[in-house]
Amino acid sequence: MPARALVIMMACNIVWALNVVVSKIAIADLGAPPLFYALLRSVIVALVLVPLLRPLPAKLWQVLLIGLAISGGSFALLFMGLATASPSAAGVVSLTGAPMTVLFAILFLGERVRWRRGMGIGLAFGGVLFAMAGDNQMETSTGLLLVFVSALVGALGSVFVKRLELPSIRLQAWAAVASIAVLLPLTATMEGGQVASLSNAPLELIACLFFASVVVSVGAHTAYYRLLQEHDANLIVPLTLFTPILTIVFGAWLTGDAIGGRLLVGGAIALLGVAIIVLRPSATFTRRFLVRPRF
Repeated sequence: MPARALVIMMACNIVWALNVVVSKIAIADLGAPPLFYALLRSVIVALVLVPLLRPLPAKLWQVLLIGLAISGGSFALLFMGLATASPSAAGVVSLTGAPMTVLFAILFLGERVRWRRGMGIGLAFGGVLFAMAGDNQMETSTGLLLVFVSALVGALGSVFVKRLELPSIRLQAWAAVASIAVLLPLTATMEGGQVASLSNAPLELIACLFFASVVVSVGAHTAYYRLLQEHDANLIVPLTLFTPILTIVFGAWLTGDAIGGRLLVGGAIALLGVAIIVLRPSATFTRRFLVRPRF
């Protein structure tokens, strides 16, 4: 792999991992309501990518539903989970996205899984369950459940992305539109304090939103998919496994997460399982959908 591609991928991993910490700060420290924060992120993405909304894609409703699943839907659930869960624990739980993607591929795409990938699925789920079974994680169980559902929704959307004939950058534009349509009424009816969160720390919140929307969704995601077009997915996709490792590191460093031995051991087991899933050949499902950049 060229050094340039390796540097870009490591930069993407750093950006994705930092996004979890940044989102935690925006929601827990700056007081941004999670659905409102997800809405503002989608608004900025839509504004940046508005030229890509033309022409209308074929199967528009399918594009909107899938876009909602991989964008506003999964992100909103992740942000809601981060209100109580630590970034490090959220990074470990998000590893379940890869095995769930394979399971959905079995159901909807006829994917066949042999014993090695089956072992990877078992290790991934078992490692996460082991990490979350400790007493120090009980107080964040609700938040981590939301993070798990976020990974589930994102995995389901990733499976159906395979059926769309639409460039990923255009899909992001339409995903932002679908997210706005759903999140706007939800935050208006279910949350409060939106104006207060903007007025209390406007510059800090704007910085978080700029990072989450422009740097992460437009910058890092676009760079990632461009590398997938230029290089073999077998080389690129396994490198995304650095994201959960860096999420744990940044969580401990920037937000003072308590990193117990159980979280480290469980995370290592889950990461091994995900690595097996990604590295094993797939007859019907492209590797790049197994580890979608969910952060």
